[in-house]
Amino acid sequence: MVTKSQDRRKVRLSRALGVALTPKAARYLEKRPYGPGQHGRTKRKADSDYAVRLKEKQRLREQYGIREKQLRIVFNEARRTEGLTGENLVELLEMRLDALVVRAGFARTTAQARQFVVHRHILVDGKIVDRPSFRVKPGQTIEVKAKSESLEPFQVAAAGGHAEVLPPVPAYLEVELDKLQAKLVRRPKRAEVPVTCDVQLVVEYYAAR
Repeated sequence: MVTKSQDRRKVRLSRALGVALTPKAARYLEKRPYGPGQHGRTKRKADSDYAVRLKEKQRLREQYGIREKQLRIVFNEARRTEGLTGENLVELLEMRLDALVVRAGFARTTAQARQFVVHRHILVDGKIVDRPSFRVKPGQTIEVKAKSESLEPFQVAAAGGHAEVLPPVPAYLEVELDKLQAKLVRRPKRAEVPVTCDVQLVVEYYAAR
């Protein structure tokens, strides 16, 4: 369960990064579209190139709720993969199990999705997977374990309770929400992924280190 202090941290971080990391943060950003702190409303001096790239990398990392080491590992894989590194990076992150649980509408936030996975409520092709970082392959099916379907969070999800706070289901997923089932039909394309990030700046950040 997310504590109040964690919730406040997410709101503050969302305001600092300029991107909503939770539904509550989205409401705050709507009311206060400026950074946190006493200088949040004032115009600051232009950030350095490094600071701009760092912020963009942090925006991406926080939207997936992963550690720096995890992001670096996926970046290195993206760099070795044919195609544009930045686009590959987002597409690979998007195939994480916890990310797809959110996109399918089974969870309200990435943190909740991770909790569902770790607590062994989620199946992939009929088998329990308890690693949020698990890479789902095109053609694989994600579903809530039958014994867990009666739990309140999943009943809310099955009734479409998160529709107002989540983006529309992307085209790379086929979802039967009432059955709490989803299928990754193909690899996501960067343009379809509902993540706010200038991926080229993230590439430049890592290239300079």
